[in-house]
Amino acid sequence: MSIIKSLSVGEGDMFYIQHNTDSFTIIDCCLTDDNKKRIVDEIVRESSSKSISRFISTHPDEDHFGGIEYLDSKKEILNFYCVKNEVTKTEETSDFTKYCELRDSSKAFFLQKGSTRKWLNQDDDTRHAAGITILWPITSNEYYMQAFEDAKQGESPNDISTIIRYAVIDSVTVLWMGDLGTDFMENIKDDLDLPKVNVLFAPHHGRDSGTVPSELLEEMNPDIIVIGEADSEHLNYYDGYNTITQNSAGDITFDCDGKKVHVYVSSDTYSVDFLDDEGMTERDFYIGTLNI
Repeated sequence: MSIIKSLSVGEGDMFYIQHNTDSFTIIDCCLTDDNKKRIVDEIVRESSSKSISRFISTHPDEDHFGGIEYLDSKKEILNFYCVKNEVTKTEETSDFTKYCELRDSSKAFFLQKGSTRKWLNQDDDTRHAAGITILWPITSNEYYMQAFEDAKQGESPNDISTIIRYAVIDSVTVLWMGDLGTDFMENIKDDLDLPKVNVLFAPHHGRDSGTVPSELLEEMNPDIIVIGEADSEHLNYYDGYNTITQNSAGDITFDCDGKKVHVYVSSDTYSVDFLDDEGMTERDFYIGTLNI
């Protein structure tokens, strides 16, 4: 059994995976004075039984690494995964300084398509792999190289986002796409080889500007698309697909047990009509089960 949680952090992203192996993964962070103690206390508690912890940064933007200095002070980041970059900012916050410190340290491991590493996606005699595969970037791709240079010059780093797949054998497949933009995805789509996906976290918090091109959606055929917490007027609600909207649902927890994914939210008024009701009571505010 593994647990994937999408934390409600406002206009930003933060997730964790409590793997069905000896691993715990944090993907991005967006901590504020109002939420940081509650969230980091939860992460420390939920990761306490795991020997291997890692932090994966999809890309170096403030709403994806905000609060990383606080997180590191409470739960030291020993394994830091990110795309190789030379991003600059016109205003350098203490969190950006911490991000750069981690990126440029011996704790860093740089991600690109096909990256392999012990316990990320390789087993050994000690423990099983976490089931995380990197599907993008291809660093020699001309559009990626241009996005890399643009970010180096202080422009948006959204299009140097990595694409991450988490998959459990005979169980769930989940995909993160950072903040990739629609135009960029159109440009690289012929170089992407995307799997069938059970849960897709919509890029760029579900904004229109990050709408996944229809050709890629058809390739992934997601059972659920999670739409993030951008302002509602900027969201794409992905007509024709089953969606969970984090603005209304709050925290979203996917409790993955074999072919069943039990879904819970933190809002007691949120519901959907496309999941099976299996009467689960493991956590508060069960909204249904996805049978894979």
